[in-house]
Amino acid sequence: MDHANPFETPTTYRLHRAEYLVGFLVSTGLLIAHAGDVNWVLAAVLFLYIDIIGYIPGAIAYRRSPDHRIHRGYYIAYNTMHSLITQSAVVGLWIWLVKPEWALLAIPFHLFGDRGIFGNFLKPFGLPFEPEPNPAFQQLIQNLRPVTSDSIRAASPSPEQRVPRDPSHA
Repeated sequence: MDHANPFETPTTYRLHRAEYLVGFLVSTGLLIAHAGDVNWVLAAVLFLYIDIIGYIPGAIAYRRSPDHRIHRGYYIAYNTMHSLITQSAVVGLWIWLVKPEWALLAIPFHLFGDRGIFGNFLKPFGLPFEPEPNPAFQQLIQNLRPVTSDSIRAASPSPEQRVPRDPSHA
């Protein structure tokens, strides 16, 4: 994936998930290490509010819709609530206005778990709210071939096929 090709192959998707899995493991380890210092009621609220606002309404609407088409507002709610930017602001404001506390780890625990364990990233408007294979994407993945030095050599013109460079245009 790069700025010219903003999609992931199955391999880069697994690697992307693995990075978030590390964050999930770190937040889990910190929660366990400081279990006695965690306000577990607050941690549960911080963990749940993300899905109560951002996922559950869209999931209900999706399941109730005969054609599974739902208003883009559900996507916006999901993406806003599952954004590292939004949740970093929540954590930062909590620390500034209330106090730093271990319960705040419920937020990265939730987001990193969603991405690392379940593979749920932000939702694009052009895809169903719940995961469904997209035939066009499946075809794209089948058409992609790994770029290797052998495939680059095979695609490069041989010395006989190369057009000589005009030194006056150098």
